[in-house]
Amino acid sequence: MRVQIFIPCFVDQLYPQSAFNMVKVLEKACCEVFYNPNQTCCGQPAFNAGFWDEAKTVATKFLKDFDNTDYIVAPSASCVGFVRNYYSEFFENSSQHNQVKDLSSRIFEFTEFLTKILKIENFGAELHVKATYHDSCAGLRECHIKEGPRNLLNKVKGLQLVEIAEAETCCGFGGTFSVKFDAISSAMADQKIKDALDTGASHIISTDLSCLMHLQGVITKKALPLTTMHIADVLASGWEE
Repeated sequence: MRVQIFIPCFVDQLYPQSAFNMVKVLEKACCEVFYNPNQTCCGQPAFNAGFWDEAKTVATKFLKDFDNTDYIVAPSASCVGFVRNYYSEFFENSSQHNQVKDLSSRIFEFTEFLTKILKIENFGAELHVKATYHDSCAGLRECHIKEGPRNLLNKVKGLQLVEIAEAETCCGFGGTFSVKFDAISSAMADQKIKDALDTGASHIISTDLSCLMHLQGVITKKALPLTTMHIADVLASGWEE
């Protein structure tokens, strides 16, 4: 199966290894993976900041960059949710309406693609840790991802998955929300981390590195015994390339 990958801006700049691990897992599933080096951003940061015209310009480029018939896979439910749910507003009653509709049907968050399209849950991964899974707001509410990541993690040898209290509560990141409302954002992160520690877990795993970046900042600053991991890094653990 031919797959195009979309790597979000912050993943490209801050967490490239997670992107490489996503590719490793896709290739292990016998996918033919392609990366268009012309790709940039999906437009979400500009959109959330109120710059809709600029966001539409970026979205128009995204349509051009992925104007093919391949599946598109990204290690971020946030970006996938934005493309699926908001591009239609940009291009409503335009000549690109059908192109957007087609794109929305082809783009998937990484774990969603594994479980719903490839229908594979066991990749032979091995990681001996006790971990809890964080439902990102975008994954849960925009992409309706819930059981898939948990099914994947339950197939990882040595990984003990425990549920966190208030699993569906936001971690407090929310993009610019964490900047504009830093006190509220920090308090939400503190609560999420406390809930994770209460489970006895040593790791917090999620589909979204934006959430994990936010939580890891607090964890590092307070020197807490927790580690964050993107699920692609987990699924690429413990097996030879």
